[in-house]
Amino acid sequence: MNKDFILQRICIFSEKEIDPNSDEQVINILKDKFNIYLPQRQTLNESLTASCSVHEIVYLLLQYRSSS
Repeated sequence: MNKDFILQRICIFSEKEIDPNSDEQVINILKDKFNIYLPQRQTLNESLTASCSVHEIVYLLLQYRSSS
């Protein structure tokens, strides 16, 4: 998938523009909007990977963050 398309889908799910590369914004939107609390891992990407089946937005965030 195209990175811009992924970002667009993330913003649609979250109903506002966020920076998927910002750990703070990602954690806040998951917690506040989706009531998703990520497991504690060494990196946010590891936490997202452990929770990617919880909601499609987690999968999209992980895809966005891991694409170049």
